[in-house]
Amino acid sequence: MKFIKSKILILTGCIALSFAGCSDEILEEQPRSVLEPGFFQTEKGVLGGLTSMYAHLRYIYGPAYYYNTLITGTDEATYAQSADNNFKDMDMTGVGSITSSSSRSDALWGTAFSNINTANGVIEYAAAVGISEQLIAEAKFFRAFDYFLLVQTFGGVPLDLGSGELRFNVTPSRTSVRNTVPEVYTRCVFPDLLQAIEELPAGERVKGGVNKTVARLYLSKAYLTYGWWLENPNNIPTYPETTRVDPDGHDAQWYYQQAYNVALEGIDNPGPYSLQETYYDVNLGLNDRNSEIMLYADHTEKSEFFNGSSLSFGSGAAPDNFAGWMMTWNYTNIRSSGVSSVQRAATQPLGRPWTRMCPTIGVIKNTFADKTNDSRYDGTFTTTYRANWDKAKNPDLPATLINANGLSISPGDAVLTFLNEDNPAVVYDAATGGIGAGILPGRADYVIEPGVISRIVYPGLWKLGPFRTDNGDGLGQPNAASTRPFNIAKFSEFYFIAAEAAVKGAATTGGRDARSLINVIRARAGKWRFDNNGNVVKNEDNSAAMIAATPAVIDINYILAERSREYYAEGYRWFDLVRTQKWEELAGSYEICGPTYGDHTPQTFTRTIEKHFYLRPIPIGQLDAMNGTPEDKATYQNPGYL
Repeated sequence: MKFIKSKILILTGCIALSFAGCSDEILEEQPRSVLEPGFFQTEKGVLGGLTSMYAHLRYIYGPAYYYNTLITGTDEATYAQSADNNFKDMDMTGVGSITSSSSRSDALWGTAFSNINTANGVIEYAAAVGISEQLIAEAKFFRAFDYFLLVQTFGGVPLDLGSGELRFNVTPSRTSVRNTVPEVYTRCVFPDLLQAIEELPAGERVKGGVNKTVARLYLSKAYLTYGWWLENPNNIPTYPETTRVDPDGHDAQWYYQQAYNVALEGIDNPGPYSLQETYYDVNLGLNDRNSEIMLYADHTEKSEFFNGSSLSFGSGAAPDNFAGWMMTWNYTNIRSSGVSSVQRAATQPLGRPWTRMCPTIGVIKNTFADKTNDSRYDGTFTTTYRANWDKAKNPDLPATLINANGLSISPGDAVLTFLNEDNPAVVYDAATGGIGAGILPGRADYVIEPGVISRIVYPGLWKLGPFRTDNGDGLGQPNAASTRPFNIAKFSEFYFIAAEAAVKGAATTGGRDARSLINVIRARAGKWRFDNNGNVVKNEDNSAAMIAATPAVIDINYILAERSREYYAEGYRWFDLVRTQKWEELAGSYEICGPTYGDHTPQTFTRTIEKHFYLRPIPIGQLDAMNGTPEDKATYQNPGYL
């Protein structure tokens, strides 16, 4: 069997050395093109390998093209006006196609297997040099973490990288054999996570380090996902072909029960984690790395070396965190008195515009239908764009500008507002504000209704916007990638996992049925302390109204809707729709207006979501690196792909 290809082994070595930031001694080691067993027979080597496991998260979470594969083509997003084929391919409306060459899930394949091999080395050799079981358990967690991502994305994948199953591989070969889905779960994902729970501490070894609670979150999620896989309600094919029979003799219901039980253990034994008081605080840049965030791909504004990328200009390549650019439209084209009144700034509501992805009309009108009681719409999107031309320090610009209805605006005033509801009084003109905006009588700000958002003008994604403390009184570094951590796992998901397992038939305890669990999240969503887009303090508690609006009996579709409100555009959605086999039902069509300013005519687009799309194609780089006939490679590839 093979470990992808030789250059992946080289990458493994580079990551282990280049990002071992917690020890200068590790950084001074002689660079290696390949990690041989001797590297892991020193404490420095093991710690370097362990540090690289946290660093490898930057190559999966934050870069845009893999991020795009998890959102575009779902009911959360479509491609925007400036999208290239990386985004159009994923939309599945006929403007592109997903192939082994075009699928950007290759970013996951290469990065995950590199890290898995490093984890194998740590697990295999660390005990001999006196490394504690707690540290080895971190490697077990990350090996399971990567295999869990891979098996959800590609189906069965190799457990043997060339030197034996789950062994450290030092000999690149050009053959590979894929294990089945049950083998990946029962031989690696489950046992590694169970051992991690047993051996990891309850607290954090370092800030952001994995512990028992993090391992419980992923075990409960893996149990839930595997339960769905065994049940297979819509007869989605798997590959390599295998019967949907658990090797340990358990049925889907057993795994749903385990998912519920482990999720409740996580809730009852939170360690250092807890829910934030308000949804606004969960994603507020000033509050990054808060108690609700359990795992993240970290960055910093204090050091380019430790950040992993430039602090002044983003390259648009890994390990930059530039996912937030993708759903940021070019708001700098808004004109007041012929001047760009909202200029590019390194602030959370703004950032660098790329216009590659956009929300659908259904997201704004249906997913986030309640914008009064539920704070999550306000805590997800930028819907008010405020004047900031003064921060450009241009002496030629006046103190006030003329905006809608001939009224003047000053810095800090609203220039453009995306309304919460459609309003028949809005009058549009293609030239208004330079972006085809609308006007309402008596208002100085331009407006746009939810029902006319387009591929070129739409609410931005506030929750992933940049946040820096070094902007001073200027625009900062808006062309740099975000120096914020990319959040991967949140404590709130325990409640969703337990609720979903309960809906699937898990026996509940302590009155914690699906509705009560979901209502913990909904009650929090009803609490406001700040009106983000109004830019004013708002002390309001709508928890009772949120709980009262929860259906008496909730189903999977309701849980999925709540998950989208809670985790919109954070990279959960494709996995959610594939796990529950609801992709075609919920994302088979969408509405959006066209890609030109002033286009306010919604169009309906239909997606072709065939069953083989529930697995991504094995990347062409993997196939090209393998020996064998075209027939052999076709057999290795997931069916339905070129």
